[in-house]
Amino acid sequence: MNRGTQINIWYILLAVMGVVLIRDLWVQSQTIEAIPYSQFEAYLDEGYIDEVVIGSSTITGTFTEPQEGKTGFVTTPVAPDLADRLNETGVTYTGAVENTWFTTLLSWVLPALIFVGIWMVLIRKMGAGQGLGGMMSIGKSKAKIYVESDTKVTFADVAGVDEAKAELQEVIDFLKEPESYGSLGARMPKGILLVGPPGTGKTLLARAVAGEAGVPFYSISGSEFVEMFVGVGAARVRDLFEQARKASPAIIFIDELDALGRARGAGTIQGGNDEREQTLNQLLSELDGFDPSVGVVLLSATNRPEILDPALLRAGRFDRQVLVDRPDRAGRVQILKVHMKKIVLAPEMELDDIAALTTGFSGADLANLVNEAALLATRRRGKHVTMEDFTRAIERIVAGLEKRNRLINPRERKIVAYHEMGHALVSMALPGVDKVHKVSIIPRGIGALGYTIQRPTEDRFLMTEAELRDKIAVLMGGRAAEKLVFNHLSTGAADDLARATDIARSMVARYGMDANLGSVSYESDKSGFLGDHRPGYIERSYSEATAEAMDDAVREVLKEVSELALEILTRNRSVLDEAATRLLEVETLDKTALAEIAQGLSRDTQDNGTVALNE
Repeated sequence: MNRGTQINIWYILLAVMGVVLIRDLWVQSQTIEAIPYSQFEAYLDEGYIDEVVIGSSTITGTFTEPQEGKTGFVTTPVAPDLADRLNETGVTYTGAVENTWFTTLLSWVLPALIFVGIWMVLIRKMGAGQGLGGMMSIGKSKAKIYVESDTKVTFADVAGVDEAKAELQEVIDFLKEPESYGSLGARMPKGILLVGPPGTGKTLLARAVAGEAGVPFYSISGSEFVEMFVGVGAARVRDLFEQARKASPAIIFIDELDALGRARGAGTIQGGNDEREQTLNQLLSELDGFDPSVGVVLLSATNRPEILDPALLRAGRFDRQVLVDRPDRAGRVQILKVHMKKIVLAPEMELDDIAALTTGFSGADLANLVNEAALLATRRRGKHVTMEDFTRAIERIVAGLEKRNRLINPRERKIVAYHEMGHALVSMALPGVDKVHKVSIIPRGIGALGYTIQRPTEDRFLMTEAELRDKIAVLMGGRAAEKLVFNHLSTGAADDLARATDIARSMVARYGMDANLGSVSYESDKSGFLGDHRPGYIERSYSEATAEAMDDAVREVLKEVSELALEILTRNRSVLDEAATRLLEVETLDKTALAEIAQGLSRDTQDNGTVALNE
């Protein structure tokens, strides 16, 4: 019996009980008359009373003949000698049985039913809030099941990850023709792990595999296995695999696998019995008994593979790892084509120009960029989305929201203008540095009083020592301009100093670029495997003398590069003053205006090649 049928039966029972109650009340109102006790005594003396039923609070009875159309009566007793008088008049009387079936139902059964109903509603709401569902469905899998018509995602909707798509094409062929893959003795991988930074399209790629293969797609997050009740996660793992086997060929997709598959023993009390470990053990045993020939493929996604349990990644469980990385320039063009189908572009738009300005953007970042540009075009009542809209959208994403209402006094505004032009001029005077896209003294974001946007025009995968020094010089250019023009330093260069110090320390401690310390790596990468830059505990493996030498080397790098930035700006002081004055007037200089300013920069070069015009 399904839930809808049960609800209908309860409605029918309540309706029947209501009809019986209404009928009973209506019959009583038509045949029984409520009379005062004095009238009852008068009827009794005159012999009109046939029989009575005496209750604790009422007296009911019938007349020997109808009185005013009523055959019965009800009244409230007053006299204590009523029984003697009834005996004298010869009237038949009896005591009323108060606990009838109906009153018992109302006084006992009905409150109990109301209490049980309220309890069930509260339990159901609490379960829904905790993700438990009904009490009988705690151990059931909560995977969302999609069929091909529900998925509506194919490889045509996924762009910029051609290598990952090629790896997963084999899975699609297996799901369509599982028999042909066993003809030569080969077997499909039991599990395929999609690894990549956030926003690169791992979940979308898994859904596209299901859409291409046209098979049921069981999607669940790793955190949904672990609940407050012990053993629930393991039961849900068993139920998930059982459902998938019954519906084979099918795909099981576990998103955020690190929530379930974290290395056992990490962060738990020694000897403790963790519910997450029980769930992971059940998943491992299911993978061991997993027959790939039945046509079920397990896909999982994570952006933190370094914390997964080694037993989960061994051969025979997750046999294959597919990297879904941030797209390169050609991949960004393909992703932009997919997302720009939904907006109205200006005819002169070139996607390659946008791709050149979005180095390091993930697929999700590009989707957000297209949406922001469309919103900006809508806000200005434009008919098309133009390149200017995309440029403003990139600035909003990279630098933050404009704050034109923030009032800055003239002196601070002048300091900010020289600071930003210091960055820009040093960048334009050094070779191999990312080109300056825009300079502005309009406050943005939380604390930025101005900004200089540099966008790389090509994807880079390594940098030389000279390029790192030039990068530090650009960061120190703003501080050098303040020192040159105002002969003081301000707090505006705090973020520049922090970033420059990080680069210099990495050069000394990680890349072995200091002659005195030698080609030794003293520190490991602070960031996670996929670019998670959250700080963590770093174990020091060098002496105090080495630490002191590293500090001296970092200071020496920053000192040399700061002097270089100051030398460049000193040589081009007239250009700096003219550019800062122009920036104060117009507040924003684009790449065309910056190209004009670059024509006046000194073209002198030194033997070390540190000063040259970036054309």
